[in-house]
Amino acid sequence: MKPHILLIYSDQHRYDCMAHTGHPLVRTPNLDQLSREGVSFTHAFTPSPICVPARCSLLSGQWPSQHGVIFNYDGETFKPLDNTIPTCSSLLQAAGYHTVHVGRWHVDPHRGPHFFGFHDYIPEWHYKKWRAAQGIPPVPPHDWFGADDPHISPDQSPPAWGARQVLRWFDIACELNEPLFIHWHTTEPHLPCVPPAELSKLYVPSSIPPWPGFTDPCHHKPLIQRQMRHTWQVHNLSWHDWAPTVARYLATITCLDHAIGIVLHGLRARGLDDNTLVIYSADHGDMCGNHGMIDKHYVMYDDVIRVPLILRWPAALPAGTVRNAFVSNALDLAATFCDAAGLPLPASFAGQSLLPLARGDASAQPRQDIFASYAGNQFGAFSQRMVRDYRWKYVWNPVAQDELYDLASDPAELHNRVTDPSCASELARLQTRLLWWMEHTHDRLLNHWTRLQLSGHRIHT
Repeated sequence: MKPHILLIYSDQHRYDCMAHTGHPLVRTPNLDQLSREGVSFTHAFTPSPICVPARCSLLSGQWPSQHGVIFNYDGETFKPLDNTIPTCSSLLQAAGYHTVHVGRWHVDPHRGPHFFGFHDYIPEWHYKKWRAAQGIPPVPPHDWFGADDPHISPDQSPPAWGARQVLRWFDIACELNEPLFIHWHTTEPHLPCVPPAELSKLYVPSSIPPWPGFTDPCHHKPLIQRQMRHTWQVHNLSWHDWAPTVARYLATITCLDHAIGIVLHGLRARGLDDNTLVIYSADHGDMCGNHGMIDKHYVMYDDVIRVPLILRWPAALPAGTVRNAFVSNALDLAATFCDAAGLPLPASFAGQSLLPLARGDASAQPRQDIFASYAGNQFGAFSQRMVRDYRWKYVWNPVAQDELYDLASDPAELHNRVTDPSCASELARLQTRLLWWMEHTHDRLLNHWTRLQLSGHRIHT
């Protein structure tokens, strides 16, 4: 029988907020276990640091500049995903998989998962119905900075409810003797974070260290970064002010981890471990106070573009393996689903299967750098393109100051080196690389005038 495939896809989970990736306080025992039993990718990046473009890339296997969905619903313009583009879910559905989407649907405001190749859909708002039926009071009032929920235990949280829906579908698939392809998308840990109060008690705000880039004044950087802090009214917040929000963020990650444990235990109890490919990743990260910012807009810091990625498949992948190859998580996951199901990749897919890399096959061809794009949202259109390798990151801001970071000496991305003469050769190299990618993906931002900027006619002041 073909393997079951379970994608656990969270929203706004920073790569550095798991115990096994080095956070000194966060408790993620189940994600840590998944890493020990599977393959962890340390350099996985989102193709776009906002929800809808990234999720459309996950379905279509294409860069946002290819599938054309470059805004969230509330962007200045919104173009839905073209229904002629093959999706990984429709391909697996046609190949005999029972396809299910559980939880958050943030792909199209009018067309649901059924339109994109899912047999069944359990929306996240059903949790509210379940909560009310259990006699649990509503979620407490809160603003964007969150609150504690004193009415629920971790087992009564939205992620735990979602975990039970996932296991129910595994039971149904086993009864039908069908392979299951299931997407479980959680809103957590997206702000505002409202974790169970008992988990919030695990994180004392005064014990949480500031992010390495928290003190960034954002000088010699695009003005929009400072404007973002003023618009969100966070420009005067000290770390003492931020720490409670970060504590709730960490508590929400622990709540999500608890729910993942419910699923992992359930798969083990059902004897489904060996023949189930379990994948954990996220659509993008979260500033969560770093560089004095909130949310994820108008920046390409690793806080928002670097994401967790773990694959576990005991029958096919080595346990306890770490790979540092660059991965575009959404594009490459779409290809991985097809590969795991034994399907050829459609010509429209731009990613590559992660299974050869995970196995350590000699034929695997790892990327040497990675790309991402952004087109604006909250304050209107503001295009960005990024290329990053193991040492350098270049962010092209066509209507603002460009950014160049030496990640070896400045991992917190505090010092913009774009005007440093000693970095001129690296800048030119990365601009050439970015130009190649934009040409390769037929990026509509690339025209005669913007091409000049990436070909040496760029003012850096």
